[in-house]
Amino acid sequence: MTRYIFALSFLFLFTFSNAQEKKRARDYGIEIGVMASGNLNAITDVPGVKVGHQTLIKGDSVRTGVTAILPHSGNIFQNKVPAAIYIGNGFGKLAGISQVQELGNLETPIILTNTLSVPMGIQGTVKYALALEGNENVQSVNAIVGETNDGYLNDIRGMHVSENDVIAAIENAKTGIVPEGNVGAGTGTVAFGFKGGIGTSSRKLPESLGGYTVGVLVQTNFGGVLTINGAPVGKELEQYPFSSAIKKSDGSCMIVVLTDAPLDARQLERVAKRAMMGLAKTGGIASNGSGDYVIAASTAESMRIPYQTREKFDTGDVLRNDHMSSIFMATIEATEEAIINSLFMAETSKGKGGHTIQQLPMEKVIPILQKYGVIK
Repeated sequence: MTRYIFALSFLFLFTFSNAQEKKRARDYGIEIGVMASGNLNAITDVPGVKVGHQTLIKGDSVRTGVTAILPHSGNIFQNKVPAAIYIGNGFGKLAGISQVQELGNLETPIILTNTLSVPMGIQGTVKYALALEGNENVQSVNAIVGETNDGYLNDIRGMHVSENDVIAAIENAKTGIVPEGNVGAGTGTVAFGFKGGIGTSSRKLPESLGGYTVGVLVQTNFGGVLTINGAPVGKELEQYPFSSAIKKSDGSCMIVVLTDAPLDARQLERVAKRAMMGLAKTGGIASNGSGDYVIAASTAESMRIPYQTREKFDTGDVLRNDHMSSIFMATIEATEEAIINSLFMAETSKGKGGHTIQQLPMEKVIPILQKYGVIK
């Protein structure tokens, strides 16, 4: 019995120490860009934003989940937010895109999951919205559900995500620290040939530029030649597409950009386009088979769009175009760092069919970053 207890204690300590070893980019001294991050360096640095995960790990083959991003904690349907969606490469199944493009607003939480669970994402989000107080007479809800294909590690054909999982992710959403790596919609994803997942970052503009916060959350499941703050890590590790005739680069990346800057839908599309520049800086190439989408929204209370009102005109001051460049820069930097964080925080995973995807080998990455002067 004593040996059994000792073995359990050792296993717990070993697991705990391994978990403690996971560090974000800044913990290694990697400073991406020049702008300051928010206090948490997460999308939740944007006031009022909440993130929730529902992680599904079952048996040998279920490695998937749901991630919900709430732009504010109220009834989003009754108080919609300005939004835009930009398609970097359209090999994907993003639901709800046409209404956002037509009306320029978002009326539900943003849901991320796997490709074949988009219908459940819609169903769960709609049921959640219809059940909210004040929505008793609502008969149309435009759910926004993005995806990446986690079918290498996950039994995606089993369609294990339920509408209850979607609702749980929404209802469990919180402010504060955002879990990253193998969680929620990132549980079964692969990026640059290594374990990908959920990552987040933020930038805080100085007061002289408005003091606004830009937060980004990504679901990474794409390929390319991994570059970390300019260092050609993928090349040095000899892990990159087209190094032989049989290697290719497919996959997808969902990028969510939220800001408290008072922006309208047209300006938010401009912001969304810049997020793809952040993806490119990490070595992503938006390949033929990649579904790369950016969802951008403003959480500014002055920009909320009421579901029902007698007012004929929208109110609220919109930031002038001349003051957009700092927000563009913040978006690029936060997107780049969020993607790197998703890799740094992910752990080796074994899933369907015995497939195993290794985590980024930091014992090899650190010397490369030192070689190129990224860290000392």
